[in-house]
Amino acid sequence: MNDVDRNELFIGGRWVAPQSGAGTDVLEAATGKVLGRSATASNADIDAAVAAARSALSGPWGALSPTERADLLDRFAGALKARGRDTARLVTRENGMPISLSNAVNGFGPAAMVSYYAGLIRSSTGDDVRPSTFGGRTVVRREPVGVVAAITPWNYPQPLAAMKLAPALAAGCTVVLKPAPETALDAFVFADAAADAGLPAGVINVVPAGREAGAYLVEHPEVDKVAFTGSTAAGRAIGEVCGRLLRPVTLELGGKSASIVTENADLDVFAANLLEVSLVNNGQTCHASTRILAPRSRYDEVVDAVTETVRALTVGDPLDPATQIGPLVSEAQRTRVLGYIEDGRAAGYRITTGGSAPASQPLGWFVEPTVFVDVDNSARIAQEEIFGPVLTVIPFADEDEAVAIANDSEYGLGGTVWTTDEQHGFDLAARIHSGTIGVNHYALDLNAPFGGVKASGLGRELGPEGLAPYYTAKSVYFGTR
Repeated sequence: MNDVDRNELFIGGRWVAPQSGAGTDVLEAATGKVLGRSATASNADIDAAVAAARSALSGPWGALSPTERADLLDRFAGALKARGRDTARLVTRENGMPISLSNAVNGFGPAAMVSYYAGLIRSSTGDDVRPSTFGGRTVVRREPVGVVAAITPWNYPQPLAAMKLAPALAAGCTVVLKPAPETALDAFVFADAAADAGLPAGVINVVPAGREAGAYLVEHPEVDKVAFTGSTAAGRAIGEVCGRLLRPVTLELGGKSASIVTENADLDVFAANLLEVSLVNNGQTCHASTRILAPRSRYDEVVDAVTETVRALTVGDPLDPATQIGPLVSEAQRTRVLGYIEDGRAAGYRITTGGSAPASQPLGWFVEPTVFVDVDNSARIAQEEIFGPVLTVIPFADEDEAVAIANDSEYGLGGTVWTTDEQHGFDLAARIHSGTIGVNHYALDLNAPFGGVKASGLGRELGPEGLAPYYTAKSVYFGTR
């Protein structure tokens, strides 16, 4: 057995063998070799996990006060933080994320989120007493929505799971977590930490599984809410099911964000932030600004800045702190990304750097960071989410056209504006139809809502707004005597 093998599921506070005995190999992105093996849940295991979560709602967990819950969450955060460095390395081996990024987002991000929501409920004022419009008063109670099905992807497995676990637990819900098979191994860290922290049995259940079992979980009659991050296609299918069942759902989906470089932009600032804003996590990031919109008056300057910056990026072993671009998560993902590159090349768009798999990396699933220029926004490479290290540079005549191009997308998740005039940047950002946008930078803020519009999803995560979907509001009316 490999030292990272996980041959049991975590259900009802216990480690149990999958009822079918099934397991899945998890491959290492940088080598293509088997990293470890994960237990795989069947429908019967999903039933057991949902039953355990339902039982925990009426057990000790449901009787805790917000302060008592916050204390347990702080212990949970401490247990996650203690494992942070090892967790970051494991995720890097699973999906190819450069370790410099993984240390922050996978190693310490989940603990920070859990602590944040513990703080929110600890400072909560409780029930809201309101004077009634007809005399008397109304008490508005916030009650946990119930059993939450949390379905998470492979690109940011730890923080995207924590975005659901932390507010759900803070609200008093219980969770069945179904991680992606590609990154199933690191999901069990949440189970380890829950056990160490003394969370009651059934509050967190971890059941890696494929699409079929995931679909079974979404429509399970004992699930009260679904929280999903993943592709827009999968999100549409989940949304249809939840709509039919009248089941609350949060969907954080795909993106094809635009980066508007204005005529007065500081290109040194733009270039210095290009990796983090447009190619973060090897391009496997939903909010990445992969469409670079440049004014015709400075187009050649922008192309040169983008090309030189991307060409200089260090591609290599994702466990090396010097690496800036690692491998993609799987052979299938590399094939998909290379297919888009070939499509752009066949359509006649010019490549200024990259364009293939790097000869220096014979193992693993690497793709050279690639820049297409003189691209029309109607092109497939400018409209579809590639989810790899591929950028398109698109010219515009004036800012009205830039806004039109930025909004000419089925997605609306992120975006950036680059300018030396912050107020102008703010005004321009207001014209972009997107759930989030940055001025001279882009980074998710734990204290602010994150989510998209249009095909980028429904609902918000993070900030106080990320806690609200895990509550239901109950109005208790009191009449006058």
